[in-house]
Amino acid sequence: MSGILYLVATPIGNLSDFSPRALEVLSQADFIAAEDTRVSVKLMNHFSIKKPLLSYHEHNHVTAGAQILQRLLAGETCALVTDAGTPAISDPGEDIVRLCTQHGIPVYSIPGCCALISALAVSGLPTGRFTFEGFLSVNRRSRREHLASLASEKRTMIFYEAPHKLLTTLEDLCTAFGPERRVSLSRELTKLHEQTLRTTLGQALSYFRQTPPRGEFVLVIEGAPEDTSALLSLQEAAELVLQLQTERGLKTKEAVRQVCADTGLAKNELYDAVLKARN
Repeated sequence: MSGILYLVATPIGNLSDFSPRALEVLSQADFIAAEDTRVSVKLMNHFSIKKPLLSYHEHNHVTAGAQILQRLLAGETCALVTDAGTPAISDPGEDIVRLCTQHGIPVYSIPGCCALISALAVSGLPTGRFTFEGFLSVNRRSRREHLASLASEKRTMIFYEAPHKLLTTLEDLCTAFGPERRVSLSRELTKLHEQTLRTTLGQALSYFRQTPPRGEFVLVIEGAPEDTSALLSLQEAAELVLQLQTERGLKTKEAVRQVCADTGLAKNELYDAVLKARN
């Protein structure tokens, strides 16, 4: 019988955010696969956890992943951790998860800290629909193609960025989305010098040209505005209501409801416009 892979979220700064369940899983696992064993051993020492550590990161995930898989198939239980946050999110942990699902090995997530969710929650931007874009490529062409593909993205967008690349990224974002697009930049989340700057892309670029960026950043960017050029006028919407009534035999209220759902117009205003159009 195979073992189990646990994806254990670790604190992104404040050790008090580590959950009792996460501690229990690490304490009971046969071994822990860690992004950087030097970082993880500090966490384990803090909580008096003594378990074998295996290095698993971007540069060895193929060979290390094969080792982890064999141990799981042999019945051992593995806890996968990153330096900070949730494993497999913008992280090579997704590869070992894929291997496990291909071989029928159970995978469970032990929830906890996730920088993108924390930054989104405090951004002041729409949270109902969003897209996580991770780190932009260091290749200039790939970066621009990536951003060009998001030109009409209406959902809130979330990016990760390192401090030494922030200015270049802000320049590219200004070019792609315009300097007036709203953005929230969070850094050092849950740490002593936590900061969230809510501004525009252009103002953020000016600010960080004068204030050297420090710490890892999460950028939460407002989605593209709705294209109002294709919206119907009130008169055109009223004519569409009358057309629906004639062609489909709908009652006025039902036809108004359908047109309002498609256009976002207010029902009362459209209903009055329909009555005027009839007269």
